[in-house]
Amino acid sequence: MSVNSSAPLSGPVAVEVKVGEKQKNWSTTPSHIVHHFGTSGLAVAVATAVTHPLDVLKVRLQMQFVGQKGPLNGMGRLFLQILKKEGPKSLYLGLTPALTRSILYGGLRLGLYEPSKYACDWAFGSTNILVKIASGAFAGATATALTNPTEVLKVRLQMNSSMKQSGSIAEMRRLISEEGIRALWKGVGPAMARAAALTASQLATYDESKRVKF
Repeated sequence: MSVNSSAPLSGPVAVEVKVGEKQKNWSTTPSHIVHHFGTSGLAVAVATAVTHPLDVLKVRLQMQFVGQKGPLNGMGRLFLQILKKEGPKSLYLGLTPALTRSILYGGLRLGLYEPSKYACDWAFGSTNILVKIASGAFAGATATALTNPTEVLKVRLQMNSSMKQSGSIAEMRRLISEEGIRALWKGVGPAMARAAALTASQLATYDESKRVKF
């Protein structure tokens, strides 16, 4: 007896096919996780390399006259001062820890989001907007907690041009010997809160918007 392949399936066969499709769509293999982690980290690293001079300017602007009073410089004036006094290379101070953080933080932040959704779907049978927000917050906070030492090193190097010859490894050794290993996690609380809110709003909004049909 011949079966028309174009005819819609019904009954137990249709149920079996639909269940199989759902399992396939929600499966997470190690290769998929590694691929997602790698592509996410690479994308963030490229963006970091391009925008790093702006990050240096941001840190310098935030730390102007710490503990002192004085006329604050704007972004344009500070940019010209750095070029004149320290040279163009100063705009890339702390690039190594910044790229390291980008690969790890970007990969973890984006790479943990989908597995978190899968875990919630398995545990609660739902991936609604609240689950997506919780998954994004967990991914962002976890990624920041694990990569905070690279952020501390990046800022230290960006603030002191005399360190540019010693490098991030030498600065990390100096920091640990003088201030202790806990210094590598300074500011981790506010950083985790910011990353959780930022990642939750970004990824949940993006993920939910893909469901909207125009």
